[in-house]
Amino acid sequence: MKRIHSICVYCGSSPGSSARYVDAGRALGAAIARAGLRLIYGGGAKGVMGAVATGAMGAGGKVTGIIPRFLMNKEATEDALAQLDELVTTEDMHQRKHIMFEKSDAFVALPGGIGTLEEIVEIMTWAQLGRHSKPIVFANLDGFWDPMLALLEHMRAEGFVHTGDRVRPLVIDRPEEIVSTLIADARPRHDMTGDRQVINRL
Repeated sequence: MKRIHSICVYCGSSPGSSARYVDAGRALGAAIARAGLRLIYGGGAKGVMGAVATGAMGAGGKVTGIIPRFLMNKEATEDALAQLDELVTTEDMHQRKHIMFEKSDAFVALPGGIGTLEEIVEIMTWAQLGRHSKPIVFANLDGFWDPMLALLEHMRAEGFVHTGDRVRPLVIDRPEEIVSTLIADARPRHDMTGDRQVINRL
């Protein structure tokens, strides 16, 4: 795996039902900053998304927000956007996702909703098609992603994931260990379970 300079974080623009989600976002953002890496994220100032950016900026990190114009008033404020190290505005969601991909060396999915799911699935689809080999991480806080991971294993068992070696996301239960794991590229030391590599299962 090539050296990582930036990490893209996909997550919810709302806080979810548990304060742990926001706390995890803030902790991950801070860890990215402390490692000297750039955070690439969706540009929002609310929910888990806002917490990731706040954590990174609070730790002195570099943050790139990428947001479609039609979401600027819904998910962010002028003051919040002004604090970002870099702001990229796009015409639509497709352009946003493409730029996020191009600027990122790794991808992390924190808890989120349909948008978060769609973003990380597209990254896995591109990996399956051989368009990239960048690391993909599910931050499986309190088992949040277990249903998704079970579905991936089911699809593989039923013969619909033909390139499982390319669609093998890291599953990390403790958000504070995500950055160090990516930097160390410790995957050969991890236990394998179906289509995923499980790290520090609770």
